[in-house]
Amino acid sequence: MALPKLNTQTFELNIPSTDEKIKYRPFLVKEEKILLQAQEGDQAEMFDAITDVVNACTFNKIDISKMPSFDVEYLFLRIRAKSVGEEVNLNLSFPGDEKVKVPAKVNLMDVEVEVDDNHTNKIQLTDNISVVMAYPTMKILAKVNMQDLKAQDAVTLIASCIHQIIEGVETLEARDFKTAELNEFVDNMTQTQFAKVNEFFTSMPKLKHEVKLTHPKTKKKGKVIIEGLQSFF
Repeated sequence: MALPKLNTQTFELNIPSTDEKIKYRPFLVKEEKILLQAQEGDQAEMFDAITDVVNACTFNKIDISKMPSFDVEYLFLRIRAKSVGEEVNLNLSFPGDEKVKVPAKVNLMDVEVEVDDNHTNKIQLTDNISVVMAYPTMKILAKVNMQDLKAQDAVTLIASCIHQIIEGVETLEARDFKTAELNEFVDNMTQTQFAKVNEFFTSMPKLKHEVKLTHPKTKKKGKVIIEGLQSFF
């Protein structure tokens, strides 16, 4: 006699970048084990684990490997909320008094992907040359440390995310060029041009949430903005 199969509840959400509606489920014990094991490894292993879990929990209906990282983070946050609880307890620094930690409760279902009003993926480098950028995937981000981005890592990140190079009326597809050629293109940018392209990453959509705090001693009110997947755990 076969063992009974356990039914898992499903939920729906809209993917931030496309507004496509998809179904998802909480992660199971076997998937939680994958995440726990990955925590003992490096950043690349953790990002791979998140990608694998999101793939499984969205029934392999979408290609997670090609999705913008903020989409994957949003999906993972919602999956995590339905798996182990929608509320998380955080200790946040009070603004202006960073040594003071204030406990705060955040509902993960309230966290959204926010877009900077001035954000654009087309950057004008010269009067005649511009680049169209693609958002980094989890695989690309796994190779760099965004919190402490070294010069060569920044070049690699930018080169990996170039989608098109437009020169006058001609559009060049980045996929038609070797990695070394794209790296050389970025290396030959001026500091001003490099800063323009880097702004694409600093202003791109990200998980963001405002939390109101009360100073435990002075009772002064304050608020902090937390952003990025790591901030919510």
